[in-house]
Amino acid sequence: MLTELSIKNFAIIDQLSITFQKGLTVLTGETGAGKSIIIDALSLLTGGRGSVEYIRHGEKKAELEGLFIIDEFDHPIFGKAEELGIEISEDKMVVLHRTISQSGKSICRINGKLTTLSILKEIGQLMLDIHSQHETQALLDPEKHIELLDYFYLTTNPTFIDEYRAIYKKWIALKKRYESQNRNEKELAQRLDLLQFQLNEIQSANLIPNEDEELLEERNTLQNFEKIYQNLTDAYNGLHGDQRALDWLSFASNHLEISGENNYEIKQIYDEFIDYYYNIEELSYKMRQQIDSMEFDPERLQIIESRLNEIVQLKRKYGSTVEEILEYSAKVEEELDEIENNDQHIQKLEKQLEELTQDLLLEAKNLHDLRNRAARKLEKAVLSELKELYLEKSQFKVDVNLLKSSMTDLVVDGVSVKAAEKGIDHVQFFISTNPGEPPKPLNRIASGGEMSRIMLALKNIFAKHQGITSVIFDEVDTGVSGRVAQAMAEKMYNISIGSQVLCISHLPQVASIADTHLRIEKRVKNERTHTIVKELQFDERIAEIGKMITGTELTEASKLHAKELIEGNNQLKNR
Repeated sequence: MLTELSIKNFAIIDQLSITFQKGLTVLTGETGAGKSIIIDALSLLTGGRGSVEYIRHGEKKAELEGLFIIDEFDHPIFGKAEELGIEISEDKMVVLHRTISQSGKSICRINGKLTTLSILKEIGQLMLDIHSQHETQALLDPEKHIELLDYFYLTTNPTFIDEYRAIYKKWIALKKRYESQNRNEKELAQRLDLLQFQLNEIQSANLIPNEDEELLEERNTLQNFEKIYQNLTDAYNGLHGDQRALDWLSFASNHLEISGENNYEIKQIYDEFIDYYYNIEELSYKMRQQIDSMEFDPERLQIIESRLNEIVQLKRKYGSTVEEILEYSAKVEEELDEIENNDQHIQKLEKQLEELTQDLLLEAKNLHDLRNRAARKLEKAVLSELKELYLEKSQFKVDVNLLKSSMTDLVVDGVSVKAAEKGIDHVQFFISTNPGEPPKPLNRIASGGEMSRIMLALKNIFAKHQGITSVIFDEVDTGVSGRVAQAMAEKMYNISIGSQVLCISHLPQVASIADTHLRIEKRVKNERTHTIVKELQFDERIAEIGKMITGTELTEASKLHAKELIEGNNQLKNR
């Protein structure tokens, strides 16, 4: 849910911070006070199109910031954030920030990390859904209807599409492999020549794993031979010879041994000391052997340099290490085998593809049937919602049609179809609100009042399925009154039980059912306009709703009516 919104130098707002609560929050106020500006700010904060015109006059930039708290542990934002490399802390807080400068550029941040506007939009739209009478929403987009139908069905059958998607993924990969293998002979011949050249070049080098590392170490030794030899000799001479280290250690050992004959603790020191002495003596012998075996070989150095140069040339073409070059060589051999035995491989892949295609069609048909059953359930659910909004004579239809294709790879009931990640279906919502009129696509409904009710009915069903944490309605109740207004108010409250709802409204029915009532006011100070937000208490709510009822001055009758509305809706909420 949206917890905090901070706005600075945006339109007529100089600086404003609003705390939002759970449930249904209504925003009221005079026209021009800044209600829609707050919604505009939220739209931009979640990736909406910005403009320098939003920057308050005389300022260099506008700043917007919103704090969201995600209560659901399985909310889709966590998967999307991980996919985009955005860290969400254990407190499940997400902070969106956007700055719009006079140059027209936007600086976007998510949890303090700089990001692009498109990513801000991806994340923002998972948390906030803004609906106004003039906006095109997902509910109106036919391309989104299949997702909405699936969301509706997923609540009772969470894995119904998983099997199809798993097979589809394998089918696409196998199909690409088959098509790649089935290229024309000229391309295969050219590829064959290239692969044979590469394999010969690698194999003729007779590479050995870790060879380059061993050669580098040997080259380093030869290049520093004189320095190594001299220091090793000096180290050895420091141990052996008269009055050298081993002589003095032997001297010390003899005296410790004598002392230890009459003292147990000194005897222990002697035993430990003599072990170290023998170890050092053994090391000195190894140093002598190393000195005797060392021999500078300038020809060997040249051979190493030449070999390393050869390996470097291979690395430039086939991998950054000898192991990667050898791995590439193995892949080349495998591909060569496939090309040289191309006909056999094609036949094998073709058989595998036919079998997987049948599996895919079986799952696709099953998915198609499930969606048709889900469509009937959704139709009943929507009609029930519309009836409560006094559109009881409406017709609502969910068409689940096969995605037709000119290709003949996939055939269902004699129809060539196209398989996609979501199946072989195209889903679209149709509606008619007037008896005798055939259902038309949802996005062609003309009446503003009817559209508001239809959108509200659909959102009441889909809000919890879409995982949206906050739903915003910007004057969607325009053009309705009376019992319809009360029904819409109740629908908004129902949505707010599962998702936070913010609503700009001029209807007393909506204001009276809200859990939180914010009044937006416009004041002039020092010849500049400022917007303030005030959370109303019970008596203040009565006065505000009373004015909404009369449309002019507050009267005792309107106050009484407002109080009755609030109390009546409180009883309704407590049922």
